Amino acid sequence: MSLPAAGTAHSVHALFSHGRLTAIPRKAARREQLLRHLAETLFVPGRDYTEREVNEALLTVHDDCAALRRYLVIGGELARTRDGGSYRRAG
Repeated sequence: MSLPAAGTAHSVHALFSHGRLTAIPRKAARREQLLRHLAETLFVPGRDYTEREVNEALLTVHDDCAALRRYLVIGGELARTRDGGSYRRAG
């Protein structure tokens, strides 16, 4: 099975322009695809991140890091400790 080309509507790369996310998708399936991509490209499995580190990583692709962080946690791509002190890539 081949991956969609970078310019196709189904490619995550179509959501980016010059390395920046143009908008957070409203459709849940598309947003989940984006969140999976962000988790895989910005966060290393098995490593703990502070909220600041998560924000700094997300700011490299979009200005609304709080929304992206929240979506990543709700979507199960990032796990957050109960006290909110650290985050870890799920899976």
